[in-house]
Amino acid sequence: MRVRLLGTAAGGGFPQWNCNCALCRQARQGKAEVPARSQSAAAVSADGTAWFLLNLSPDIRHQIEAFQPLKPPQSQVRGTPIEGALLTNADLDHVLGIFILREGGVLHLHAPAAVRQALDEGLRISQVLQAYGGVSWHEPPVELEPLLKSDGSESGLLYRAFEVPGKLPRYAGSKALPGSAVGYLLVDEKTGGKLAFLPDVADLPVKVLENLADCQALLLDGTFWEDDEMPKTGTGKLTASQMAHLPLNGPRGSLEILRKLPIARKIYLHINNTNPILNASSPEYKKVKEAGVEVGMDGMEFEL
Repeated sequence: MRVRLLGTAAGGGFPQWNCNCALCRQARQGKAEVPARSQSAAAVSADGTAWFLLNLSPDIRHQIEAFQPLKPPQSQVRGTPIEGALLTNADLDHVLGIFILREGGVLHLHAPAAVRQALDEGLRISQVLQAYGGVSWHEPPVELEPLLKSDGSESGLLYRAFEVPGKLPRYAGSKALPGSAVGYLLVDEKTGGKLAFLPDVADLPVKVLENLADCQALLLDGTFWEDDEMPKTGTGKLTASQMAHLPLNGPRGSLEILRKLPIARKIYLHINNTNPILNASSPEYKKVKEAGVEVGMDGMEFEL
């Protein structure tokens, strides 16, 4: 399985368009240790030809242009190697890219019922796409099943979804409903390589961690370093927990949990512009590295 991190920042990207916090200033100044990042998304493929997107960032057009395998095939006037997208929740930074891909034919979207309902009621996704290329919805399985390409053939990947603590976004009422947020497990049928994708989690209870057994790689929510990070930096009033994100720091933070997990590659993504791990020279960044965890970067690639 080939894995590409298309974007690693949280909503708004980094630097965020309306933010002048210390980290955003440093990124705009072009400091090498504080590189800019686009909004969180990834792409996976078993054969390097047929690709599936993990969430659909508002920055998807630029992310496609930055990665040759996602560009239109040279032999076609119009076309795409993108076979579909797996949505973990209905957050705007994970779904607005749907509108960008509206003209590429039927768009195959994998999402739990609660996410689909939020998108159809709040953003009229199905109705809007029907006027363009159309949409085909797929309910993710709870047990491993083949992840099919748009023509119904097998892609070489297996997948399943599992529920994680989270809630619907503000435009959908911020309710915590079953299926509001999920993680995905993807397995390469030939190599056995196993990837877990959890870009938004409010907690990591045992029932979630059980899904990570035998994984070789984990892409995990790295939004905030501290629970009160936004109030402390003057960038907002909500805490990490109020926004359904588990902060990294502290005895109950995700970093201490990751430190103990026997997974070869543990990578943070969906990193907010206030999180000090965005600065590769910061003590927080070094603490992450010392725990055996990586800070994701746009364009990072690996194989499983």
